[in-house]
Amino acid sequence: MREVTQRDTTDGQLREAPGTGPDEQERPDGQERPDEQEQPDGRAVLGTARRLVVKVGSSSLTVRGKGLDHERLDALVDVLAARQAAGTQVVLVSSGAIAAGMTPLGLRRRPRDLSTQQAAASVGQGILMARYTQAFARHGLQVGQVLLTTEDLVRRTTYANARRTLWRLLGLGVLPIVNENDTVANDEIRFGDNDRLAALVAQLVQAEVLVLLSDVDALYDGPPNRPGAARVPLITGPDDLQDIQLGSAGAAGVGLGGMVTKVDAARIASVSGIPTVLTSTDLAGQALEGKDVGTWFRAADRRPAGRLLWLAHATRPAGRLVLDEGAVAAVVERRMSLLPAGVIRVEGRFSAGDPVDLVDESGRSVARGLVSYGSSELPPLLGRSTRVLAKRLGAEYQREVMHRDDLVLLRHRSIAKRTRNT
Repeated sequence: MREVTQRDTTDGQLREAPGTGPDEQERPDGQERPDEQEQPDGRAVLGTARRLVVKVGSSSLTVRGKGLDHERLDALVDVLAARQAAGTQVVLVSSGAIAAGMTPLGLRRRPRDLSTQQAAASVGQGILMARYTQAFARHGLQVGQVLLTTEDLVRRTTYANARRTLWRLLGLGVLPIVNENDTVANDEIRFGDNDRLAALVAQLVQAEVLVLLSDVDALYDGPPNRPGAARVPLITGPDDLQDIQLGSAGAAGVGLGGMVTKVDAARIASVSGIPTVLTSTDLAGQALEGKDVGTWFRAADRRPAGRLLWLAHATRPAGRLVLDEGAVAAVVERRMSLLPAGVIRVEGRFSAGDPVDLVDESGRSVARGLVSYGSSELPPLLGRSTRVLAKRLGAEYQREVMHRDDLVLLRHRSIAKRTRNT
């Protein structure tokens, strides 16, 4: 096996091994990677960025009880089309499918049950894409729909497929419109909000900036409607968020997001080496020009490799493996694969290929990875060497429980006070 080394991100959130995912392969369009070039500091990058990911929330596209707001959608499309015409590749991550489907189905409020949400998304996604297709066609632009679930982005094959599709669309001059595949996603595999999805898509296409648009013009040091609340123009790292109270409400009452999910998305992007600007949809044009609007989240200095970042941020572990002290040291300090001999206990139910957390004997998560065995297979193997297992059970058991190329090391740190203020 090839040697694998690790590098740390500046905020201490994540460490991963470079050279282990599809992002290390040759880019489908033959262009060099953005991180191979010198990156300008601050908002100046907005004016020169070759590739942007822009996320817009449901509250910015809809009117309560009336479905899509065509004027607001057209105004956003005009801004994005102008930027695309100027030579920047744009990927749009758009919420709004469920909201768009509510009016045709006679639903006055966002449904709470998953099956009705999926039905509304099924109806609304077609309406939303038809409207985007029409709006971008006014500028001579072709759009392409890309629907994703968490599972698409953690397994090797589907991750590479999603990446390849997005790169090919960009190479063909098509503007991809990404949304969570609400019609098939369930509580276990869904992203839960498109802010985080946008951050992961930005990492996938190696965008130079992530733009998060909503009905709030910036991050404030308290609830925006509270007298004396002040805009926070710049976030340089997690410490800047310690005393900030994050709200959760969207004005239209149709979205899942809120400021918490936007800050989380900015954190994920920052770990990926991608700066983020957070502002209102009405200020999108000014934001893309690099003007001092909204809140600018400075990126970490280093841009880690790809797939394992998704594993850390896009997945919910299906179970846990409790490791002895020696196995923890092997995985964390020596960056080795996990063998059956170092596993003390199996917790939860999972299948081979599922994401599973590795924890020490105190219960602290130290890593997450894709397991090679199902939970029902593992108990008889624990504490035994692969050589003994191969001799007794066959050569197929002479393999790791988790290969080092399929795991990412985790370190946890609180980034903000998550209070729910209205």
